[in-house]
Amino acid sequence: QVQLVESGGGLVQSGGSLRLSCAASGRTFSAYGMGWFRQAPGKEREFVAAISRSGGSTYYRDSVKGRFTISKDNTKNTVYLQMNSLKPEDTAVYYCAAQLLTITTNGADFGSWGQGTQVTVSS
Repeated sequence: QVQLVESGGGLVQSGGSLRLSCAASGRTFSAYGMGWFRQAPGKEREFVAAISRSGGSTYYRDSVKGRFTISKDNTKNTVYLQMNSLKPEDTAVYYCAAQLLTITTNGADFGSWGQGTQVTVSS
């Protein structure tokens, strides 16, 4: 399995931007599809975005389409989530996750998870 470490969270005003990074260990990062999920207090974890192994295919939940962009750099073993036009409802702990050889939007299909990074959007 791959080890994942997120960074880049913080406090931002509504309408602002943040870029989350997720660094992966190991030499087979290119074999993994990657996803971002989030969990707000008192709510279920939800899918945010996913990207295929090569980065050629991306998927987003409807509420972040046009505002968030997921990208993957296989030379740096890192996946990013650029978040623009942030809203208070985006406040959550954000987790990155890895899925070997394929990509889905179902969290149960991901075998490796990071520890999470807090994103707080003030109104």
